Amino acid sequence: MSSGRRSSLSATLVAALFCTATLSVIAADWPQWRGLERDGRSTEAIRRDWDANPPAHLWTVEGMGRGYASVAVVDGRLYTVGNRDNAQCIICVDAESGRPIWSSKITDSVPRHDYEGSRSTPTVDGDKIYAVSSDGGIACLNLADGSPVWRRSFRDFGGQLMSGWGFSEGPLVDGDNVICTPGGPNAVMVALNKATGKDVWRCAMPRAEARGRDGAGYSSIVVSNAGGVKQYVQTVGHGVIGVRARDGKFLWGYDKVANDVANIPTPLVSGDHVFASTGYGAGAALLKLNKAGDGIRPEEVYFLQANVFQNHHGGMVLDGDVVYAGHGHGQGFPTCLNWRTGKVVWGGSRQRGPGEGSAALTQVGDGLLFRYQNGVLALIDASPQGYKLLGTLTPDYQEGDSWSHPVVVNGKMYLREQDRLMCYDVSASGN
Repeated sequence: MSSGRRSSLSATLVAALFCTATLSVIAADWPQWRGLERDGRSTEAIRRDWDANPPAHLWTVEGMGRGYASVAVVDGRLYTVGNRDNAQCIICVDAESGRPIWSSKITDSVPRHDYEGSRSTPTVDGDKIYAVSSDGGIACLNLADGSPVWRRSFRDFGGQLMSGWGFSEGPLVDGDNVICTPGGPNAVMVALNKATGKDVWRCAMPRAEARGRDGAGYSSIVVSNAGGVKQYVQTVGHGVIGVRARDGKFLWGYDKVANDVANIPTPLVSGDHVFASTGYGAGAALLKLNKAGDGIRPEEVYFLQANVFQNHHGGMVLDGDVVYAGHGHGQGFPTCLNWRTGKVVWGGSRQRGPGEGSAALTQVGDGLLFRYQNGVLALIDASPQGYKLLGTLTPDYQEGDSWSHPVVVNGKMYLREQDRLMCYDVSASGN
């Protein structure tokens, strides 16, 4: 049985995680960046015979605004962020039809930076929704109608980016707090009360190491309990870091995966381990986090040079003992790595795949959705036994760089392409 086929035991573990989740959603929903567990994986079953039974195009709608943000889908509604109405807005539409429901501004004007447009996938929690604006701020709105609750500017925290491409983070809601990454030396990460937006703690960044740059990267926070310490793991300008959840104490940093342009992929966490990678010639590493007195000491298990593996952007998923991702700076070569050893199981630079450019990755059941920068979508078998292309799709519409990650909820695949949103039937029983 491949690592993509879940046993009854793993299903029980998934159910247990769902029962303790802080987000008030059902298992089929996709409430935030990379899904319920922020791991880029969905348990849905989708059709695998794309050549004989291709995804059916259901509709394409306009009105999402300009930007690269992906989507959140909860309780029949879809949410994204885009530049429209002379501002950056959260947009809510009906997930079944694409019919507009509401749009609400989270900035006072259109943010200006390179590659203009939104980046942040919003986070749905209970009756509220949160988003980071690309000009550096975080907003909380009422889910029902988009009415504002509170807003904070990253300027309050001395926020800064490692380069000028706009803040790109899906905020993390954990318990009573929402956590985000302004990137300032005295507040590289902050926790805010999710109801009021008031400060809970700020994490100061220790003196910078040689690698990377000051400021936030383009990644999103994930939760780890490595070494018996609950911590928030994030990739910033100086590499991957861990921050203690209860009080914001800086626990550890590892800068070998940092580059001096843009550190983008969200780290993978499992047990006492963290896997991190960036592009621009940096590479990848597996770390073991060991308890050390009142803190955590990162131990390098292995480091992979960039010619072996580097994920530019598009993300990575961990399935059992293997990591699936696109390898290569601006390439997206489909790749399967052994998580424990770093050995390339299949792919690497030997397998181009059907699209061009980097690939945004989402795992859905036993399939890997690779959405290439030129818009082409590939369905690849999620199996360590070997590379197997199950089918391809050229979407109804494409412009520029297709960087928004695909999302599948209730048998429907959503593809954001700047101002347009496309919906396809990919259900296992679809015709």
